[in-house]
Amino acid sequence: MCKATIRNLLLPLIASLSFSLSAATVKEIEPEEPVPVVNPLQASSGKLNLNTADALTLQRELIGIGKAKAEAIVAYRETHGPFASVDELLEIKGIGNALLERNRNALVVE
Repeated sequence: MCKATIRNLLLPLIASLSFSLSAATVKEIEPEEPVPVVNPLQASSGKLNLNTADALTLQRELIGIGKAKAEAIVAYRETHGPFASVDELLEIKGIGNALLERNRNALVVE
């Protein structure tokens, strides 16, 4: 009888604790003012600078440029020096006129 009484008293107590923990209110955190992100690899005109962008940025920002082509652009720049013009991208294997034209407005050489 003693065990049954203890069980009958503890079961509601445990259930109420479980319910109060799950129903506890969460303090809302006020969002801070968003801080604009300025990418130092982009020129002041908002275009991507071919002479300073890393492979990950090239891959993320350019249409049709995957990891291999982005790495090829960086490798070409390291081997041949800074790009003199955006058209110099045509020297890189896998980059043709269509791909260049698709990205021309997003690129700059400084």
